[in-house]
Amino acid sequence: MSQTKQKTSIVNKFLNLIEKAGNRLPDPSILFFFLCAGLIFLSWFISLFNIKVENPGTGKTVEVTSLISREGFGKIISESITNFSEFPALGLVLAVMIGIGVAEKSGYFDKLMVQVVLKAPRKIIVPIIIFVGIIGNAAGDAAPVVLPPLTALVFIKLGYHPIAGLAMAYASALGAFAANLTLGMSDALVYAFTKPAAELIDKDINLNVAMNWYFIAASTIVLLPAIYYVSMKIVIPRLGTYHPNDDSNEDESNNEITTKERKALKFANISFLIVIGVLLALSIPENGWLRNSDTGSLIEKSPLMDGVGIVILVVFFVPGFVYGIVSGKIGNTKDLGKMLSDSMSTMGSFIVIVFFAAQLLAYLEWSNLGIVISVKGAELLQGQNGVVLIIGFIILSSLINLLIGSASAKWAILAPIFIPMFMLLGYHPAFTQMVYRIGDSITNPITPMMPYLPLLLSYAQKYDKNMKLGTLISSLMPYSIVLAIVWPIFMIIWYLLGIPFGPGGDIYFNK
Repeated sequence: MSQTKQKTSIVNKFLNLIEKAGNRLPDPSILFFFLCAGLIFLSWFISLFNIKVENPGTGKTVEVTSLISREGFGKIISESITNFSEFPALGLVLAVMIGIGVAEKSGYFDKLMVQVVLKAPRKIIVPIIIFVGIIGNAAGDAAPVVLPPLTALVFIKLGYHPIAGLAMAYASALGAFAANLTLGMSDALVYAFTKPAAELIDKDINLNVAMNWYFIAASTIVLLPAIYYVSMKIVIPRLGTYHPNDDSNEDESNNEITTKERKALKFANISFLIVIGVLLALSIPENGWLRNSDTGSLIEKSPLMDGVGIVILVVFFVPGFVYGIVSGKIGNTKDLGKMLSDSMSTMGSFIVIVFFAAQLLAYLEWSNLGIVISVKGAELLQGQNGVVLIIGFIILSSLINLLIGSASAKWAILAPIFIPMFMLLGYHPAFTQMVYRIGDSITNPITPMMPYLPLLLSYAQKYDKNMKLGTLISSLMPYSIVLAIVWPIFMIIWYLLGIPFGPGGDIYFNK
């Protein structure tokens, strides 16, 4: 018993250290403001040393230019709004959020998860919950908020400890955040920062939101048994038998589906299949309207790839809208308008980050610091094996994730550095982006900076009033450890086999 206390104490000390360090960081938007200010000063300081490199995009020799100058000050003042308004993929992300927002705010995502979990046969209920958790990252906040308490109730009925259910559902939704069978919000978010970062090296590079799709879909299949193994062999046996207290009962009303909601789900699911059928009808024929009219390609400069944001919007909006109409959640245009505005309100922090990230990218380009850092960094990494780069970047991303919870904020910082750097080493942005996404996902279950963790702790305390953060993390830690082994190995195998990560998402970059 003393050994258990000592281990918990060590875990708590480590987590407290991480939490304190993370809490000392400013808000992401303020952090970017400081980064912009620091970059302006850095451009002046480095310009004093007359450092020159060859721009791989133009072949011309460039040197660092100070932004603390008349010309630099003029650009900062006159072009800031343009930098923001013309930031690539900003409109795409906001458009995608319209569709996902309606599906989420109408209750479609929530009740769909409840229906799938409650209807699953007992023998496969655990794999089904894991699968729903993994693909649930396309549903915005629904998976980490709705699935854990629902799973806890299901686990009680199965004879397992409810906290094991909380941990499994939470780890499935967040630990496998970069895995999914479909494209969703996370794909649009990372693309928003990958595209402009890649353009620092190649202005004409052709990228798309779906360039990681093959790998994230395959990852869903690989990670499901890994999470299942951790649950059945480690977490569930470790927590043992649950003995409920009188005050531990949870309200099950939110986990029930009324007749009206069941009818709404039926029509919403039918509408979803109709939308998919229409997309297939417009894509599969050789003269399909979603293909390139000149080449017939479904990938290269086709309406499907170029308009993937609108496609995702429609795929999520239609069933969400139908569910809202049939269930009565959308009684008039005002109800729909409120859902749309509420979904957009959640993007406030992203928009602010984009404003400063756009300035940061512009400053990197104007000062030539982006090119200089990329070239110098590539020279240091020259000759490094791709496997070493994969492991190193995954470790870096996962450690930063312990301090900064926002995936878009982290990638906005890392993309302008590592996308160009890896491109100079011969690696496609799709490769670099996917490596980052793995590192960003595997420590999601254990980072104290994740806003859902306090909510999970409150769920756990309904079943154990003495539950502390360190104890809860000890049930989540095995998932991060196994994901940190299985996922990078899968990535390395994929890389060695030379399989593209998605449509237009090659491993290597050849300009």
